[in-house]
Amino acid sequence: MNKFFASAVAAFMLLGLAGQAQALSEPDMSPKWTYELKDVMKVEGRQGVCSDGKYMYVSCSKALYKYDLKTGKLVKKNMKPFEKGFAKPVNHFGDIDVYNGEIYCCVENFMDGVGKDIQVSVYDADTLEFVRTFPFNEASGQVEASGITVDPVKGTVWMCSWVGEESGRHLYEYDLDGKYLRKVHMQPVPQWIQGIYYYDGSILMTADDGTADDNEPDHMYRIDISSATNAPVILEKTFTEALKQGEIEGLCVDPATGDLLIHQNRGARIVLGMGKGMYPGYDKEIHEIYRYKMTPAK
Repeated sequence: MNKFFASAVAAFMLLGLAGQAQALSEPDMSPKWTYELKDVMKVEGRQGVCSDGKYMYVSCSKALYKYDLKTGKLVKKNMKPFEKGFAKPVNHFGDIDVYNGEIYCCVENFMDGVGKDIQVSVYDADTLEFVRTFPFNEASGQVEASGITVDPVKGTVWMCSWVGEESGRHLYEYDLDGKYLRKVHMQPVPQWIQGIYYYDGSILMTADDGTADDNEPDHMYRIDISSATNAPVILEKTFTEALKQGEIEGLCVDPATGDLLIHQNRGARIVLGMGKGMYPGYDKEIHEIYRYKMTPAK
């Protein structure tokens, strides 16, 4: 290869690399907010949390609870939410959301880390009674449903998967009538996703990725969704404030105060999503909502 030709090839390659670098700008990987712990509230239920600003709704694996946010009192509960309306039997709620007076829940038949017969169920926020359900799309590749959130801007719902491999690499979008729209590949992929919430143009997710046996904290991540098939995952917060490191679950933002609500469990040893005994000093699992003041980061 003569010197002129070699120089031309090198210049062409440099131009090509520069063009790629210009086209693929690096995403901002810094947190969008700062967080200040305000208080901790004990609740019934160990799965999800959502709020309409007046009430807070908490899901257990097989129950729904409703709390008055001003008094903190339990005002209503549904202990038999799966008795009617389901074409296939289910036994497990994940994280939940509330929208236009209705509670959206992802439900499934879950046992020892395996979910099946995923469905989306909707309950009346006033009475906690069942309203309707629609199935998920098996062709999406999702095999477990750990949480659901409503995007009120687009009028769609997003679901996440606790199970890893292909199912846990994506977020899954449906319209409010249950039509499957698409999935978005998360990069990098969080481990053991538990909760999901749409807020201020971003999707926030909690992940049970700290090992409780080693007193490792869990985390919250942020995803800024676009029309692309993938989206960067940003570490938003590390939950070092937990009274005891355990199992993080659902999350939401209280629309009345702008506070972040995080559902945390402590005391029970969890293996493959199932309780397997208690840690020393505990005779029962404790469920709590951590309330944080959110302030936009500078």
